[in-house]
Amino acid sequence: MKHHTPFHAPHRRAGALLPLAVATALTLGLSGLAHADTGKLLLTGGVSTIEGAAGGGLSPWAVIGTQATEGETGFSAFVSHAKTQDYGLNVAGAAVAFNNRVELSLARQDFNTGVTGTLLGLPGLHLRQNIFGAKLRVAGDAVLDSDTLMPQIAVGIQAKQLESSGLDSTLDALGAKRSGTDVYVSATKLFLAQGILVNGTLRATKANQNGLLGFGATLGGADNGYEIQPEISVAYLIRNNLAVGFEYRGMPNKLQRAGNAAGLGDGLRGDAWQDIFIAWAPSKNVSLTAAYVDLGRIVPATTNNKRQNGVYVSAQFAF
Repeated sequence: MKHHTPFHAPHRRAGALLPLAVATALTLGLSGLAHADTGKLLLTGGVSTIEGAAGGGLSPWAVIGTQATEGETGFSAFVSHAKTQDYGLNVAGAAVAFNNRVELSLARQDFNTGVTGTLLGLPGLHLRQNIFGAKLRVAGDAVLDSDTLMPQIAVGIQAKQLESSGLDSTLDALGAKRSGTDVYVSATKLFLAQGILVNGTLRATKANQNGLLGFGATLGGADNGYEIQPEISVAYLIRNNLAVGFEYRGMPNKLQRAGNAAGLGDGLRGDAWQDIFIAWAPSKNVSLTAAYVDLGRIVPATTNNKRQNGVYVSAQFAF
């Protein structure tokens, strides 16, 4: 990127009420925690996504997380790490579920900008984002309906707040906001006898690189409206506690036109995210996930147009 672009903006308190509100909800959930004697079948509640909701690593599913079944309250917590050639991402979060119907989640992302921050004159720059999620199961039951064609269906919302950083003035110049809200609907079909799970999600979003580069853009007349992006997950249960699968998550490309107007050509282009994963549940309360990820190009102007491939690992504890 060009070095004359302004990078520094006054520090502003970002999303202070968001973590507090979710922490209160999680505390209330824990105060009434009813631990299931048997809980759900292993891995049928999904793992924790990088945004906190239950699903795969990249995409939410219609399942409600934790080990709680109908009439119970459950809790889960997770930590995740992804590393590509030029970037790193650490995520931690928690979720509470009620009656296998409602899920509330909170995730905090810490993105190491690596070489991009250095080339921008901001070595060591980290982008931090807080995400509050709510999901409601509206129809079906993935396990109970596994011998029918009826999927489990859920609707969800994710409110995202990017904390203030040295990148604020750049985002302002591009016309990108530091907060945004995603809305999605997911349908999950479990073929239990065959050991196959299929999920499809449609997400309405303005998020650039999941929100880590802000939301929307207006520079150069860039489209600043919501886009509908598809997300697909397929998993195969090798045995009752071991699954392999694939995920695809479409991403808006709102910054490309703004980057072109700023003289960067395709230097801010974004691509879809995808992974190949393996998930293992050594016990009903613990699941471990490892994946090969392809996050496409992230700020290709500073990374020689490379695709960002790497590894992803995650651990979830659910009750």
